[in-house]
Amino acid sequence: MGNSPAPFGLDRSLLRLDGQDLYLCLHFAMIFVRDQERSLRFYLDQLGFRLVVDVVFESGGRWIEVAPPDGSASIALALAPPGSEAYKLIGRDSQIYFITEDVNAKYNEWSNRGVRFQSPPQVPAWGGTFTRFEDVDGNSFGLAGFDELTRGVETQRRALAQKVESERRAAQEMEIAKQVQSRLFPQIHPDAKTLEYAGMCIQARQVGGDYFDFLDLGQQRLGLVIGDVSGKGIAAALLMANLQANLRSQSAMALDHPERLLGSVNHLFYENTVDSAYASLFFAEYDDQARRLRYANCGHLSGLLLQSKNSTRLKRLDSTSTVLGLFKQWDCSMQECELSPGDTLALYTDGVTEASNDAGEEFGEHRLVQALQQPHESCEGLLSAVLDEVRQFSSGEQRDDITLIVAKCRLGQA
Repeated sequence: MGNSPAPFGLDRSLLRLDGQDLYLCLHFAMIFVRDQERSLRFYLDQLGFRLVVDVVFESGGRWIEVAPPDGSASIALALAPPGSEAYKLIGRDSQIYFITEDVNAKYNEWSNRGVRFQSPPQVPAWGGTFTRFEDVDGNSFGLAGFDELTRGVETQRRALAQKVESERRAAQEMEIAKQVQSRLFPQIHPDAKTLEYAGMCIQARQVGGDYFDFLDLGQQRLGLVIGDVSGKGIAAALLMANLQANLRSQSAMALDHPERLLGSVNHLFYENTVDSAYASLFFAEYDDQARRLRYANCGHLSGLLLQSKNSTRLKRLDSTSTVLGLFKQWDCSMQECELSPGDTLALYTDGVTEASNDAGEEFGEHRLVQALQQPHESCEGLLSAVLDEVRQFSSGEQRDDITLIVAKCRLGQA
């Protein structure tokens, strides 16, 4: 037997959201039948109703509910044992009425399927169109239609068609936005002889506000950038595109005047966005010849530098200024550190460390450091392993974008 996904057919679409009054709806109307299976076939095959509930209890009793294609109430097909008081109610007026937008069309359809009508559709004194039909046990039902109903159904159909079309266009536009944003992430990895690096963004929605980039700054300098724009969805994606465009268009300043570059980016971001918009940003310039990293941490999470010469040494590349976009008057300072062969640098957004499990426990920096210490032949392999560990830890719905850059200093001739 089939089982309803909701207990006893509580399949109702019209739910009040205010929660001020207790939930109340018409559940079912009961009619008595001689043979439940025969009646079930009549309602499903001849009337085109849908099965709502079909349950067999341990006692052997069977509970069946059916419903017309449109509507919120069900009909329970209750078995009446011969000789019982309920059995005497079979074959009478059920006092149940159905309404349809076109009584004549429904009359013709059901008549062709063998449904017995007491008379063709008529126009009674109270208006509309009306007829009566019977099921296989002779239980009779009313079938009525009104002009107002027909107009209302057509209005609802038009509204539904407009909604479906609007949702289709929105989905199409979102897919285009997703494709456009995917092209904003780095498509080319500038060459670096002493640094292997990889990055990935796993978005919580189709588009998001996390940003990472790899920039060729010239003179054997590589730019590593990661950012997190305030908000989510389309709004965050637009801000992310704004931030990326500002950075890339002015990246030529990074070699000699990185502070001026970031100051200009802050100014443009401040001028071109709403007051509440901001972004945290970690900007690093790696000197491929000197193996030196200059960086500015603009209100972002600390970069993690795992130093191979000391297995217990973890250097945090902490904030050197506040976030971008909130303040018109803004400046930052640059810090430097040397990288040795075997050192691992990780830049990430809070979607990594704040990913939580069912118990509400966050993945955290400690687990991230442990995951980064796993041996892997390549940065790509380490990146994939870390992100897999984050997603396995947080097996539920992803709530935030997850973005990570992993870079490893290697032996090489500058």
